[in-house]
Amino acid sequence: MFSGVVEAQWLAATFSNVGIEFLGVGLAFGLTLLTMAYAIGHISGCHLNPAVSIGLIAARRFPLSELPAYVFAQLVGGIVGAAVLYLIATGREGFDLSGGFAANGYGIHFLGGYALGACLIAEIVLTCMFLLIILEATDRRAPQRFAPIAIGFGLTLIHLIGIPVTNVSVNPARSTGAPQYG
Repeated sequence: MFSGVVEAQWLAATFSNVGIEFLGVGLAFGLTLLTMAYAIGHISGCHLNPAVSIGLIAARRFPLSELPAYVFAQLVGGIVGAAVLYLIATGREGFDLSGGFAANGYGIHFLGGYALGACLIAEIVLTCMFLLIILEATDRRAPQRFAPIAIGFGLTLIHLIGIPVTNVSVNPARSTGAPQYG
């Protein structure tokens, strides 16, 4: 239920001279979700994201009555994850919070310089694609035990597409934990 586990990839992204850049960050997010799905999928369904919980409710695969507790835990997880990341990052001399701190953003001062409307469309479409991957990979007709692989690599692909546009989130809990810039 906690989304903060994926915030730490930001630390690795600060070392672009070792070649991690967008591909590495995308893989870090995707592989983190893949391993978490195998680790806690049997406990909570690996709901690390309010958008996923809401999508599962819309698909009638998750009870609405459990949504408030899940969303609360997901938002707290995003905030705690960002706080832990901040504590680690401030241990490095020269750390500057104004650099964005793994936040989403838009506008001329952010990555690709995309306008707010374009960024909103990108986040909505990419979130819908992520939900489609999750819903179809976890369908009872899909090959069993392979869902985390499809979901993890799907998130990797989404990051490779979305990082240049918004620094991509597709997760309201992650967006809550790391402040936005525009």
